Amino acid sequence: MIYIGLTGWGYHDSIYTDVTKVNQKLETYAGTFPVVEVDSTYYAILQQSTIEKWCRETPEDFKFIVKTHQFMTGHGDFRTSYSNINELYKDYKEMLQPMVNHGKLAYILMQFPPWYECNEKNINYVRLAKKMLHPLKVAVEFRHASWFTDDKKEQTLQFLHDNRLIHTIVDAPQIVEGTVPFVSRVTDDIGFIRLHGRNAHGWMQMNRTREEWRNVRYLYNYNREELEALKKHIEILSFKTKDIYVIFNNNSGGHAAGNAETLIDMLGIKYKTLAPKQLKLF
Repeated sequence: MIYIGLTGWGYHDSIYTDVTKVNQKLETYAGTFPVVEVDSTYYAILQQSTIEKWCRETPEDFKFIVKTHQFMTGHGDFRTSYSNINELYKDYKEMLQPMVNHGKLAYILMQFPPWYECNEKNINYVRLAKKMLHPLKVAVEFRHASWFTDDKKEQTLQFLHDNRLIHTIVDAPQIVEGTVPFVSRVTDDIGFIRLHGRNAHGWMQMNRTREEWRNVRYLYNYNREELEALKKHIEILSFKTKDIYVIFNNNSGGHAAGNAETLIDMLGIKYKTLAPKQLKLF
């Protein structure tokens, strides 16, 4: 099956034209898309009751891709909150147990920072993380170009395959070491494509504030030709996988939802297990 969705469900105004309450957004989102990527878990370990609520608000076949906490990928120091890293992983896995029980967890996403280079220390940590997250399925997104240089690409893909890790196929601006190339290869029976847009000018923070950077980094609208090329990649990968997940992360300008809906139409997909649409009175 091909699952197409977006990062988060809180900021896609084009699909919430009839929503009057914030707590209606997830249910409305699930009436349009069959999967969502959760990023709130990057910032905090949430209450199990919150995860349980999300599961109740979505259809039986709905899927969540859940980001790891920032301490788990080197975006922060776990020692500020935990005495050891085992406690962090334990709390994270316990948080997700309701989602596992409902069969709605697609897999975990470990998105490593742009400075996370390909070296022995970092390779060993990925192995450790996979072991500590067992039996949950894990996808890895590298963002430092060293993982996919001509002399390292095949080794990186083999490493992911040997460790039963999902390779995250990344579409992003091609600028120096801050991004990786679009490598349309799978290392598992699940394919995963994350689309960040191609805004090279806004990708690096430069002298912008974090708020200014957030507003421009993912500002991109995929055109028809680009979506056609993506469609061909998906069709080829569908012969090599059981499921393919495609997540649009180009949210800065509100283009993600429209791009995703266009791609669904181009692929001729008719999802049959979405949440019921809210009836309009007028």
